[in-house]
Amino acid sequence: MGPTGCDHPGGGTALGNAQHCPVLVEETMHALAINPAATYVDATFGRGGHARALLERLGPDGRLLAFDRDPEAIGAGEALQQRDCRLQISHCRLSETPARLKEMGLQGRIAGFLLDLGVSSPQLDTPARGFSFNQDGPLDMRMDPSQGEPLSAWLAGAPVAEIVRVLKDYGEERYAARIARAIERERAQRALTTTGALAGLIERSVPTREPGKHPATRSFQALRIVINQELDELRACLAGVTELLAAGGRLVVISFHSLEDRIVKRFIRDQARGPVLPKSVPVRAAASSGLLRSLGGALRPGESEIATNPRARSAILRVAERRS
Repeated sequence: MGPTGCDHPGGGTALGNAQHCPVLVEETMHALAINPAATYVDATFGRGGHARALLERLGPDGRLLAFDRDPEAIGAGEALQQRDCRLQISHCRLSETPARLKEMGLQGRIAGFLLDLGVSSPQLDTPARGFSFNQDGPLDMRMDPSQGEPLSAWLAGAPVAEIVRVLKDYGEERYAARIARAIERERAQRALTTTGALAGLIERSVPTREPGKHPATRSFQALRIVINQELDELRACLAGVTELLAAGGRLVVISFHSLEDRIVKRFIRDQARGPVLPKSVPVRAAASSGLLRSLGGALRPGESEIATNPRARSAILRVAERRS
């Protein structure tokens, strides 16, 4: 049944880039255990793939609060919001989302909180955003171009040791030192300002190739993570989620990187375990249990989804539920 007083999104097609293909959609909807009259949060709206699927399952009294840090994603969200008044879209960083929701008085009232991490297909496929080594463009990589410094500025000033650390820690790049020294030599002669120039430099610096991977894959991933402070943003968001969830409310996270997944896995484990108390302190079992409980292990896309959307290959979905 469509919503009251506004148009239902139904099977509408284009919201921004038509090539954008959200991953694990049916699995995500199942994990959210949707109550048609409840309030949900999509903290990483992107181009609205999961949001549209969620809206299709909400009734007229349901509500979806969506957030994103990318102005282009906000534009796509505003277009959908005009068609469906159950959606409210806001521009903010992931780390700011819990505070925004608390300001709305929604502590303990969220039935489902969705995070779909990483970079979106439109970001990768738009050369001007500077995320991809496959198409030449300005070396930017900011998810919000209005904030922070572009990658070109970071590479111009970062110490070589810091570049090595970033490539190793966030990209698991075995040739991090070679690449960092090559960047140092290059920037002494000319500024690195395009994705093509950086990708070419990395390709010349790496002596061996991983089958099926461009030599710049790990480095571009690592640099994107540091420019957008993605892991810190994720930690800050998760820290505020639990108190927002209603009893039985679900936290659903899709990650695409082992570092992201490790943060999510540990967060759920720690929240499920509860406070670590001295053995000498007599407590009841109920009092010592955590606020969340994990619902199953990691869920990955099936072969059919990967065949139609190769970018889904690395996706991992985890689910936790707020205890009563």
